[in-house]
Amino acid sequence: MIKIGNLELNSRLLVGTGKYASFELMRKALEVSGAQMVTVAVRRVNLDRTKESLLDHIDLKKYMLLPNTAGCYTKEDAIRTAHLARAAGMSDYIKLEVIGDERTLLPDNLALLEATQELAKEGFKVMPYTTDDPIMAKRLEDAGAVCVMPLAAPIGSGQGILNRLNIELIIEKVKVPVIVDAGVGTASDAAVAMELGADGVLMNTAIAGAKDPVKMAQAMKLAVEAGRLAFESGRIEKRKYANASSPKTGAVHAIE
Repeated sequence: MIKIGNLELNSRLLVGTGKYASFELMRKALEVSGAQMVTVAVRRVNLDRTKESLLDHIDLKKYMLLPNTAGCYTKEDAIRTAHLARAAGMSDYIKLEVIGDERTLLPDNLALLEATQELAKEGFKVMPYTTDDPIMAKRLEDAGAVCVMPLAAPIGSGQGILNRLNIELIIEKVKVPVIVDAGVGTASDAAVAMELGADGVLMNTAIAGAKDPVKMAQAMKLAVEAGRLAFESGRIEKRKYANASSPKTGAVHAIE
């Protein structure tokens, strides 16, 4: 179980709702993923419920919506989008994105920190998407974030975790949950994130962009579960030389 703010989730996998070939494919992928929290880009949702909308294809009795400020390039725009999500009754939880560069889609951490401070004071449960910088992660926690969401690699790149050390340092430095977000490409990437001690993983493109999104959603569910179990179990120490698995004493020898 993962606790984010005052919310408790049994699933440590959070998934996005964009880039699917159809709403039906998205629905099937969400179902097999086991996720309880799904993120939606406020800018891409038709809030006029008299017309077909993404929200018509998400069972709100089964999933908690996590609106996000994707596509926002300024603090003011991100804060305005968060207010819009709240006014539409989506959630007080907000995945906060303030993008600093169009090509890399890397966060503008200064604007992100300022937006986190303002929204947290207004009662939002802020879940900021940030770089894998341990110092910034701590500052976001101090600003009132209910978790920190460092990237594994640039959004949609599928490169997996490029800097394991920084993710480990973030996990050591903050007390709020750490959810690895962006850059996951396949199940092994999700497992590695969890084995490092992350509290959860959020992904979209890795599932929606797979040749078979439904199978990949199931693979990601199992990978997150396996990675968490491995972390909790405690891996063996890495050794330079071999270490025999069979005991040297007490063995029964065959009669020649």
